[in-house]
Amino acid sequence: MPAAENRCRLWGVGTTEPGQTRAMTATSPPGPADEPERYVGLETGEAERQARSRGWRILRSVPPGAMVTMEFRPGRLNFEVEADRVKRAWQG
Repeated sequence: MPAAENRCRLWGVGTTEPGQTRAMTATSPPGPADEPERYVGLETGEAERQARSRGWRILRSVPPGAMVTMEFRPGRLNFEVEADRVKRAWQG
């Protein structure tokens, strides 16, 4: 990600485009039967497309070392992104 875009991005339930916002509930749907490790090494856009097609409803992309909230949301997939590639992926 370019330095100017080096910030967290969160796509909430029901969003289809980056930057859209929608109210999210305190509970989150369970995550799909998927292995987050499969996204490591993919270009960010491709990882997000694949994750959505596999049923992930909440996606969060963050730069390395970013501070993120620690609450566990089973329906959320997190990507640590550097140079537009997924370096790490985890559920919650």
